[in-house]
Amino acid sequence: MLSPYPAVGFHFLVNFMGIPGFLFDTKFMEVTGLTAELEHEPLIEAGNNRFTHKLPTRTKFGNLVLKRGVPALGLSPLVAWATAAIYFMEFLPIEVQVILLNENHIPLKAWNFTKAYPVKIDYTGLNARENQIVIETLELAYQFATPLSL
Repeated sequence: MLSPYPAVGFHFLVNFMGIPGFLFDTKFMEVTGLTAELEHEPLIEAGNNRFTHKLPTRTKFGNLVLKRGVPALGLSPLVAWATAAIYFMEFLPIEVQVILLNENHIPLKAWNFTKAYPVKIDYTGLNARENQIVIETLELAYQFATPLSL
């Protein structure tokens, strides 16, 4: 039965397909960058100064940004993959899936990101006066995104 309530954004999976020894990771606290925008080119019609035509050209995608607490067990395969690309220019583009789940762990909506690769890794500042978790932010660029039908 379909729920009459809107989906909540705190129950999701992030799957990485193509990192050796690493299949999926569900331990992210935030995923942003799920954007797609149709770019357009203005066309001015001769003799008509009231408006311009907007012709669609291509779809533009934002970078996928993933945030989580730094794992206490050391270097994960995901961070090793990102480090190889960012520090040593060793790129291994992969498929990434983001899947929104309902309260029964059933997928509601999903996106596939093709040929994703890391472009930025960031850690929150270290501060001895505060008792906060260190947050790791991984930013991925990709060739294109596709919403998946479920």
